[in-house]
Amino acid sequence: MNFTVVDAPQRSEAWFTARAGRLTGSVAGDMLAKLKDGKPAASRKNLALRLMLERVTRKPVDDGFVKSAAMQAGIDREDDAFSAYEVLTGNLTQRSGFLAHNELMAGCSLDGHIGNFERLLSIKCRQPAAHLEFLKSGTIPNDAMAQLRHELWITSASEHDYFSWNPDFPAALQAKFVTVSAESCRLAEYEAEVLTFLAEVEKEVSSVNELMAKGVAA
Repeated sequence: MNFTVVDAPQRSEAWFTARAGRLTGSVAGDMLAKLKDGKPAASRKNLALRLMLERVTRKPVDDGFVKSAAMQAGIDREDDAFSAYEVLTGNLTQRSGFLAHNELMAGCSLDGHIGNFERLLSIKCRQPAAHLEFLKSGTIPNDAMAQLRHELWITSASEHDYFSWNPDFPAALQAKFVTVSAESCRLAEYEAEVLTFLAEVEKEVSSVNELMAKGVAA
């Protein structure tokens, strides 16, 4: 395995510190965002700026994220969702802190994994409309798919289960999952995108370091 597990509860101060300056799964969609002409989208540029600032200041930057009531409800249901997944699949899940890539400024926080990271799990306690749409289509949203690719790349897992659960539905419709294979995710192509993006961030960090050096010299 080419990563180190940082044993810190998700959303704790230590967890935020471990993530600072690293490309994580939750923002993989922003990293991949480009305009129709192939130029970087604003979200990609903003992400590069934030990671650069976190590396320079060595502190997490507030991204303005506000947790909604719906998001908190999803968090509150996570334990029950894990149990539902285990009953449905027979897979015993494990949880970990932050997985920091050993060579690159990247990492991820998994919802869960099976075995020695051979199989990964994303738990989604979705609102009724979103859950119903997934029941019908089985289509994983683009941002979620980007996160799955990132997590498969970090861990070298072979498969990833995307599990949607809502206990307010009738029993037969409460759960649905889709398994995504690493082979289908073009991970070599994804890694090339990551390396290009991280080089862009490092270039910005170097420019700031040059400014600091000039300031000291002055």
